[in-house]
Amino acid sequence: MGSPAVSIQKRGAMAQAVSQEVEEGMHASFFKKNERKERKERKETRLKTEQAKRDPITTDYYPEQPESSQNPGPIDKYKELVGEGKLRDDDHQRKIVVKLQDLHDQLAKYDPPVVVHPHIELPNQKKGLLSSFFGANKDPKADQDKQSREGNVMFSYDTSIAPKIFDFSGLFQQKTVIPKTEYDPENTPLGLYLHGDVGSGKTMLMNMFYFTLPPNILRKKRIHFHAFMQDVHRRMHKEKMKHGSSFDALPFVAADLAEEASVLCFDEFQCTDVADAMILRRLLEEMISHGVVMVATSNRHPDDLYKNGIQRESFIPCIKLLQTRLEVLNLDSPTDYRKIARPASGVYHSGLDDAAVAHANKWFSYLGDPKDPPHPDTKIIWGREIKIPSASGRAARFDFQDICGKPTSAADYLELTRHYDAFVVENVPAMDINTRDVARRFITFIDSIYEARAALVLTSEVPISHIFIADKTLAHSVDGKEKGDGAEGLSPAMRMLMDDLGMNMDTLKESSIFTGDEERFAFARALSRLSEMASSFWIENRGD
Repeated sequence: MGSPAVSIQKRGAMAQAVSQEVEEGMHASFFKKNERKERKERKETRLKTEQAKRDPITTDYYPEQPESSQNPGPIDKYKELVGEGKLRDDDHQRKIVVKLQDLHDQLAKYDPPVVVHPHIELPNQKKGLLSSFFGANKDPKADQDKQSREGNVMFSYDTSIAPKIFDFSGLFQQKTVIPKTEYDPENTPLGLYLHGDVGSGKTMLMNMFYFTLPPNILRKKRIHFHAFMQDVHRRMHKEKMKHGSSFDALPFVAADLAEEASVLCFDEFQCTDVADAMILRRLLEEMISHGVVMVATSNRHPDDLYKNGIQRESFIPCIKLLQTRLEVLNLDSPTDYRKIARPASGVYHSGLDDAAVAHANKWFSYLGDPKDPPHPDTKIIWGREIKIPSASGRAARFDFQDICGKPTSAADYLELTRHYDAFVVENVPAMDINTRDVARRFITFIDSIYEARAALVLTSEVPISHIFIADKTLAHSVDGKEKGDGAEGLSPAMRMLMDDLGMNMDTLKESSIFTGDEERFAFARALSRLSEMASSFWIENRGD
């Protein structure tokens, strides 16, 4: 017979277990009650947003909004910008804003799931050493099929070709385990894919959506798609360095990205690289499975993405995924919103004379920090030194040849925008299709500045509108009346730029990124963005 002390301990443990069970039952009841309440609120919200409201600006298009909203959505922000004269009221854009508002309202009730991360498991953690060594009761074909399903390796081999006694695969292979989750991706709100020509207002509308996201969305990210894919490849490389070149890093990277942002806004969604094309579908699927909602802008309809690209047939499932999980909206409008007249800030000066130097001095003094006198600086980017001839506070000053005349990649420009939010670039030359290596680098620089919402001051040989090519050529190109010459006649500098962008030289001529039409379209976009960045509104709100 046990001692009284032991009996008391047993009774205490039993009482504690019963108490815990009752408490867990109360918690379960509480959560079920909350779920019913949330479903009812979501239904009421949907009914309210079906109503319409008329006023001089909105006509029939805007759903009814609360009069004292603590969290104004895209509709209220659009009205505000129109009322301030910063945007023109446009019938077509208003319909798009309603779609943004609908998604905003869904997100206000959205509770993103907890991200369940995959982990690595070694077979020997569950099996004895001898059984792993001798491969006891092992069916090689079934094992290969299982490995393929679970994603433990990208390449496998048939172990049956060697005697079982020499089969060491069970000792050293690692397996990626992706835990099952009760979350159904169908419960994730559908995202939006906004596509249209240069100047149709894609980026402006996405920014409006992003900066008015409801306060319950704590994890969010807005990023240029090219920078996003660079980050993905960098993370995958890091994982492979830890676990081996055949390691399937994508589920791990996707889970990390989902942990960082439950709402992802991509600007300039495009696919020009075969390496991106091969992983994009799986990457998006993985993130959606973790409840990530995506909004993207693009110059192209999903059907036109990666057109004429290498192994495009492998990219088709990604296109279908985009069309299934994102609502595709065409933003084409007769108005180029970046060319709406705004107060000129005088950031661009044409003519390389003494007045140009005075112009650069004036702006650098204004944008710099009086407490941080101009001085040379150096940044280490990807193990390389990038020299800044003159820096003051958050402003940097370059000669054009320093920033675009040397082989410099998008990653370099993106890193610079993390350190500076104002750039003064002097002595910009006139460029055309014959100097497309320098021109393309300059366009990449402009895109990086634009995406970072940084200020840009230029002194140039010719007026900004003539920096690239004649407007007539641009118009023909954008309208599709003029065909490019593909990737023929690449200069050595252009080939170096391709290396900077991570493209495969063996497949360069078959890639669509450097066709004449693509380049001229990029020129047109750059001019439109330069026009927008010339406004005083842009300068005053840089970095926002």
